[in-house]
Amino acid sequence: MTHNNFFKFTNNYLPFVMWFFPLSFFALQFILRLWPGLMMQEIMTQFSIDASNFGFLAAFYYYGYAGMQIPMALLLEKFGARVIVFIFALLCGLGALLFASTNNFHLAIFSRFLIGASSAVGFLGVSKVVSEWFRNNQYSQMIGFSFSVGLLGAVYGGRPLTHLLSNYGGQHVGFILALCSIAIGFLTYLIVRTPKNFKTTKSPDINVSHLSVLFTVKRLWVLALANLLLVGALEGFADVWGVPYLTTAYGLTKSDAALLVSFIFVGMLFGGPVLAFLSKKLGSYTVIGICGVGLSLAFLALLTENVSNWWLLSALFFTIGLMCCYQVIVFAAGATLVSSKHLGITIAFLNCINMFGGSFFHTLIGKIMDCYWEGGLSANGLRQYSLQSYHHALLVIPVCALLGTALIYMIHKSARKQISIEHAAIAEV
Repeated sequence: MTHNNFFKFTNNYLPFVMWFFPLSFFALQFILRLWPGLMMQEIMTQFSIDASNFGFLAAFYYYGYAGMQIPMALLLEKFGARVIVFIFALLCGLGALLFASTNNFHLAIFSRFLIGASSAVGFLGVSKVVSEWFRNNQYSQMIGFSFSVGLLGAVYGGRPLTHLLSNYGGQHVGFILALCSIAIGFLTYLIVRTPKNFKTTKSPDINVSHLSVLFTVKRLWVLALANLLLVGALEGFADVWGVPYLTTAYGLTKSDAALLVSFIFVGMLFGGPVLAFLSKKLGSYTVIGICGVGLSLAFLALLTENVSNWWLLSALFFTIGLMCCYQVIVFAAGATLVSSKHLGITIAFLNCINMFGGSFFHTLIGKIMDCYWEGGLSANGLRQYSLQSYHHALLVIPVCALLGTALIYMIHKSARKQISIEHAAIAEV
């Protein structure tokens, strides 16, 4: 290979090499996120806890993830993807090692918080590397593709991970996941670099001085709250409670239940482009509202067990996944509420509140399940939850989705009123 050909090869493929390592961590964090939901009974037995404490444990991943959104973006701006992905991939691996090996409930809570906080670098690290190594006109395409590849991690975190857990046990699988995270961290530090003469970023800037916009735009807070209320289908059901519910309600094996839930993530692979197209035709708020009502109806059908055929359930979960991509449209709607210089902090804020939704739903679902516990105990003395307990607890998902839809309608109505006032003022001039 001549010097010129080698230079051309490097220019063509080096950006993808740099992109691969943070992308690998982004996919891995999806697997770590779904891990507890596949081991609910084992975790409850290991720590001798009830559903409330299990929900509390699951919630701490999201506390860490949500709380680190804005700080992580600032750290990436200051120190770069190489150092920050390295540090937090190592911390994530240590958190996974701790979670897999401890029998102390408080240490388990800390480890899930550490995994969540470290996982925040996943998508943000990918975004940073893409902004540095790819051209302006490639940014949106690469971010969309990155998100799709990341979701494949969530798909793998279903049935394949369930098989590994069944064959090798949670501790051994946890050690493997931890070593993968640590290996990605070291490889990122050894290989990833910032391109020479890089001066500007194509991704939205995040600056501490821009935080003021969060306290002046009221509709942004209403939109964030609506986003939180709508996220139960994904972060409440798909992430943790879906597999236990399906094994109880439909008599499925854990492996088959995990496969069904993974159809939600498959649906999300297609949902972004579909909803983006519809939002151009119908408007952002209309599409979000349709998704909110659709999610409510889908979960009511699921909880009443009117859908029992395997293929119908697969189609239902795929459709739920499509509608879960309303989050992409929420970001687009939020962008219209602020100036371009505040776009970065606005997206980080909306994503932060969105991830707090996971904490909200896991805690609430666990509490409600204990409220409707009928007194059943396992041979180990642990609480056994009936189908009715799941029904009452998971009903919070469609109810909150309807409340979120009502908030979206309020924002839409307020926005239309403001536009009418502005048009009237222009007409008078």
